[in-house]
Amino acid sequence: MTDLPNAFRSIPLAHRALHDVGAGRPENSRVAIQAAMVRGYGIELDIQVSADGQAMVFHDYDLGRLTERKGLVRTYDAAELGRITLKGSNEGIPTLSEVLELVGGKVPLLIEIKDQDGALGPNVGRLEQAVAVSLAGYAGPVALMSFNPHSVAACAHYAPDVPRGLTTCDFSRLSWRKIPGEVLARLRGIPDYGAVGASFISHQFGDLTRRRVSEIKATGGAILCWTIRSAAHETTARRIADNITFEGYAAALSPP
Repeated sequence: MTDLPNAFRSIPLAHRALHDVGAGRPENSRVAIQAAMVRGYGIELDIQVSADGQAMVFHDYDLGRLTERKGLVRTYDAAELGRITLKGSNEGIPTLSEVLELVGGKVPLLIEIKDQDGALGPNVGRLEQAVAVSLAGYAGPVALMSFNPHSVAACAHYAPDVPRGLTTCDFSRLSWRKIPGEVLARLRGIPDYGAVGASFISHQFGDLTRRRVSEIKATGGAILCWTIRSAAHETTARRIADNITFEGYAAALSPP
């Protein structure tokens, strides 16, 4: 286990960077990342894989919601993705390496690796290895996480010195319709926390009172939470969580 740097407990994390498409700052874009840095926030971002095995900063599996193109991210190579414009800006989709150069260690960076198995199973490794290659030599505060415990275990293999954690929630059938029920039931109890060498979880705001969350906190694990969208919810979340991932309002830089 590699401990989570203290910055991840004290500096609020802008969800998919400080995005506001109406202001020309799409999710996970360079301009949203720069805006978060200017305000002194940390950044949470998402990683998908390109056809040529590059780590790309993009949330969805399909391009359609966030760009004018259609198709899966993984069917385009990194150069092609870099030329696909994000809606609400004139920017293309950045690689993780480009974002790391932009951030330069100035603020904490929480990287969520999106599940590449399709069912939160063991068919992973390619993206985790690409992320590790990008992170080699990066000196700033950074941590990796995923909903898929197999992905977190792969991070332990490819980037053992980078802090890692699990993205967790209530794993409801409504939200996870493509995942087998027995898998959801198992993951709901966060059973893999110790096995993957996690030092934190980033848990769903509405499920923070789950007993397992308290158990992890009692052992010294950091509790982050997602996604906070108001100052009132922030106050509630901080009764349990050490830190928040937020969007849609200005989170308190000095926690109340």
